[in-house]
Amino acid sequence: MRKLAVLACCLALVGVACTRDAADDIRVGAVYPLSGSQGPGGIDEHRGIMLAADLVNRDGGVDGRSIRIESVDTPGADAAAAAVDQLHDAGVGLVLGSYGSTISGPASAEAASNGMLFWETGAVGMLPTGADRGGLTFRVPPTGAVLGKAAIAFIADQVAPDRHRDPASLRYAVSFVDDVYGRSVAEGAEQELRARGLHDVGGFGYDFRTVDMAKLVRRIAAAKPDVLFVSAYLEDAIALRRQLVAQHVKLFANIGTSSSYCMPAFGATLGEDAVGVYASDKPSASTINPAGLRPGARALLQRANDAYHAAWDEDMSPAALAGFSAAWAFFTDVLPGAASLAPADVAAAARSIDLPRGSLPNGSGLRFGAPGTPDAGDNVAAASVIWEWMSPGEAAVIWPPAFATASIDPSASDAW
Repeated sequence: MRKLAVLACCLALVGVACTRDAADDIRVGAVYPLSGSQGPGGIDEHRGIMLAADLVNRDGGVDGRSIRIESVDTPGADAAAAAVDQLHDAGVGLVLGSYGSTISGPASAEAASNGMLFWETGAVGMLPTGADRGGLTFRVPPTGAVLGKAAIAFIADQVAPDRHRDPASLRYAVSFVDDVYGRSVAEGAEQELRARGLHDVGGFGYDFRTVDMAKLVRRIAAAKPDVLFVSAYLEDAIALRRQLVAQHVKLFANIGTSSSYCMPAFGATLGEDAVGVYASDKPSASTINPAGLRPGARALLQRANDAYHAAWDEDMSPAALAGFSAAWAFFTDVLPGAASLAPADVAAAARSIDLPRGSLPNGSGLRFGAPGTPDAGDNVAAASVIWEWMSPGEAAVIWPPAFATASIDPSASDAW
């Protein structure tokens, strides 16, 4: 069994000796991929939740009680249930997770079966029925369907008119990694295409472990799309984009989503070949326009990013900012309003929260769909943005205007 890493925040970030009695701490579990293929993003998101706990503790904790994060490295779906069970056996009833959609599903379902509250801070894929959505399971970030729909809407409503094209004249294709994450985001894009009556020339799913990317891109090219939407992980997204360029597949627009297209490594690795590519995702600390935030969130973003940069010598990535924002809301808005720390009481407090967009440092608000509704357990006030790679290694948020730091470059899509 994987060793339970108890990460007391007073030690994790600032390295000071902890002399207080920890018996009265509020114990919160954390299941994130801190190793394996999803490790880079999982580590960032985990750093975000650790930072939130540290800052809350510096401010006096929750009603004078410090938060203690107890983390279990959960590198993949096959480790998720055991990680949750390990926390349950240790007496932890509240769990944060999980960055990865393939981890979130089994982790949230196992938490529900154990009567534990599960607070999803970053994963966007569809949650299983067994996750008890809106009962004991809550998702703070936008859903994959929201990101997929936003991507198609942005091309149809902003890019096409800017470039003097009727969106109905364009041909759209959707390529996706064939797992719960990829399918969830792709389905959102396809739903938007159907709702708008736009020309969908096909879906192109693949197994990221075995895909022949050159062959996949030849299949995509044969469909002659003008717009290609992609939901992928980092390595396969880079490989796909490289093949699009190598095979001279001319596109009106290429837009992707979380876990790849907005990640710094995507732009750094591809350089010129990423310029003009769009991403529908969550913002990072350095790309969101703080003027679009409410004053308290604006000040908190600055404070958090300064502390993050001091600890890790970089700004908060989308995953780090998502983790921080979701955990901060849990620690400062939900827990203080709960009648007790029993999962059911904390869940009741979560359902009572109604924060407008712009209240959290990543632009989101907090309001959950009620149990039994289509949005049960999902944060209907979650914010998403559109990025554009403006130059090699440099991206900016270009939509919506409230959070944008640059304008849409209508010519950049033809860069290659």
